[in-house]
Amino acid sequence: MYVCSCFGITEQQVKQHADDGRCTPRQIASACKAGTDCGSCVKRIQSLLGRGAAPRLVPEVVPPAVVPPAVVPSALPAVVVPPAAEAA
Repeated sequence: MYVCSCFGITEQQVKQHADDGRCTPRQIASACKAGTDCGSCVKRIQSLLGRGAAPRLVPEVVPPAVVPPAVVPSALPAVVVPPAAEAA
């Protein structure tokens, strides 16, 4: 099904551009010109991208790695190294 009749862009082409990482109507327009002539397809592009009337897909949120606090060298116990014994 055509999304943009001005440039002959199909739903499948818009979805492929989205799968390639273009996730805004402006990025889709840069990739294939859809939405840059009469503009009547912009709302349909937004819908295909999960914006507007269609429910938006929420990406999985990955929590940041927990990093333990740094060990402060002064908090370590002092180690005394005895002097080397002289050879006789």
